[in-house]
Amino acid sequence: MIKTLYFMFFVCAFLLGMMACSKGKDNFRNLSADEFERLIQDDRVQCVDVRTVAEYSKGHIPGSLNINVLDEQFPAAVEELLDPSRPVAVYCKSGRRSRNAASILVKKGYKVYNLDKGYDNWKEFGKDTEL
Repeated sequence: MIKTLYFMFFVCAFLLGMMACSKGKDNFRNLSADEFERLIQDDRVQCVDVRTVAEYSKGHIPGSLNINVLDEQFPAAVEELLDPSRPVAVYCKSGRRSRNAASILVKKGYKVYNLDKGYDNWKEFGKDTEL
């Protein structure tokens, strides 16, 4: 009887721990190219390209600001260049780096949206770009 109670206690504790860990998942929203396009039409939204300067210079979403997430100064640059009271829309080439950037921004208190599948997908849909 006591062994059963101990077993049930540990099972409950394990399940509660698993539930607590799952709550820390993505606290930003992934958007399709169409949804992202609608979002960034709002002047309050800060659009950030988190690719390298070289990638950005080959083409980017019009009006986007380039802050390279791979640069160790990314967190400091974010604090200097972005307004925490305004939403941030991030993108990269495929969506992987921008998810990382989104996680960093969320931890800093920003409301963040990520372009799912990235700039490559944006171009596939024929969305506006500029050099």
